[in-house]
Amino acid sequence: MTQPLAAETLDQLFLQARSHNGWLERPVSDDQLQQLWHLMRQGPTSNNCSPARIAFVRTPEAKRRLLPALKGRNGEKMLAAPVTAIIAYDTQFFERLPELFPAYDAAAPYRDNPQAAFIAALRNGSLQGAYLILAARATGLDCGPMSGFDNAIVDAEFFPNGQWKSNFLCSLGYGNQENLRPIGPRLGFEEACVLI
Repeated sequence: MTQPLAAETLDQLFLQARSHNGWLERPVSDDQLQQLWHLMRQGPTSNNCSPARIAFVRTPEAKRRLLPALKGRNGEKMLAAPVTAIIAYDTQFFERLPELFPAYDAAAPYRDNPQAAFIAALRNGSLQGAYLILAARATGLDCGPMSGFDNAIVDAEFFPNGQWKSNFLCSLGYGNQENLRPIGPRLGFEEACVLI
C-alpha cells in the first residue's frame, strides 16, 4: 500500500482517462455494477456516513423515464450508454450511523439540524460519486459524468418518497474513441494551489 502505482495505472485512472460522450454497443453486466459498488464503498466519508445511493438506469423502459430530465445532447448520450448511474444521497443517512459508526453517537449533530445533514450528505455523497468514477475506470469501464439535467424531474420519477435526492449522473460503459473531444487544458499548480 506504500508503493506508487505504475504509470499505466495512473494513465487509466487519471492522465489518459476521458469523459465519454459516445458509447460502443457492449453491455455492462449486473456483476460489474456490483463489483463497482463494492470498490467505491470503501472510499472514506465523514464518520463512515456513506450517504450515496445509486440507481443504475439500464433498461429501455428506465431510460425512457430518465430522458425527459436531460438537457441538450445529454439525452442522446444517456440513451446510447449501456448504463447511466443516478448518484443520489440519502437525506436520512444519519439513521444508519449507529450501524456504520458505532464508536459514539455520530448522528447527534444531524438529527435536529437539516442544514448540517444536507451539507454532510451532499459533500460525502459527491465524494462517493468521485469514487464511483475511479472504481469504474479501475475495472475497465469508461465514464460520462453529467450535470445537465433537471433534479426535480429525476427525483419525482425515481425517488418519489423524497428521502433520496439526485446529485449528478454518470453514464458507464465502453467509450467510443471517435466521439472524444481533444483533452481540455487544466490549471497549473501555481494557478490553483498555494503552499502555506
